[in-house]
Amino acid sequence: MRNPAAGSPLKAVLWDMDGTIVDTEPYWIAAEHALVEAHGGTWSHDQAMQLVGQSLTFSAGLLQQAGVELGIREIIDSLTAQVISSVQQQVPWRPGARELLEELHLAGVRCALVTMSEGPLAREVVASLPRPYFEVLVTGDTVTQGKPHPEAYLTAVEMLQERDPDLGIHHCVALEDSVPGVAAAVASGVTTVAVPHIVPLPDDGRYALWDSLSGRGLVELEALLLEAGATRPAAAAVGDSRG
Repeated sequence: MRNPAAGSPLKAVLWDMDGTIVDTEPYWIAAEHALVEAHGGTWSHDQAMQLVGQSLTFSAGLLQQAGVELGIREIIDSLTAQVISSVQQQVPWRPGARELLEELHLAGVRCALVTMSEGPLAREVVASLPRPYFEVLVTGDTVTQGKPHPEAYLTAVEMLQERDPDLGIHHCVALEDSVPGVAAAVASGVTTVAVPHIVPLPDDGRYALWDSLSGRGLVELEALLLEAGATRPAAAAVGDSRG
């Protein structure tokens, strides 16, 4: 791995996992259906869509409302175990994700995983990749406030800053697929790319909207940061890390 090109504005890419790197949302939805039905309830498509990108604690609360008579922790553990089992049988990679990870790795751009899934599932997916692409893992069980709160993204930047104190929010791009995830990334101040998958996202100007990661690479990510830098107030471009 080489160091990033001199003068490149891009130092790190912050990746969502479910729906962005891997198409695990169908696994989560199947697990939700099975759990609700095991408790005598029904689970609709609309209900499932409400949980896409949300924290597992939030999701577990809605499943309780749907009739699941288990505690929050029991629900999270049950869902996660079912999704891990599915991933162990087949990892459903999203188009272009592994290719972009490889290009960033070869270019020396650091990567962080920022997911509301918990550590066991995140490590299962990371272990399925051919290289140790991710220097930092921020998972749902390591933050106090899940997406759409920006804590997970701000935490990832702080962890990256431990090795490079000069790295700031303005050196990072976030890749997301869901409404809560995009909201979290935008609120953190990180330049954000939305790649909608299960749930459509509006093109409202707060983020770049791509239909896929296929064919996308370092050049496009650098261009986004250069464009963001051109519109960033001078004061904000200095020391814009978390206070």
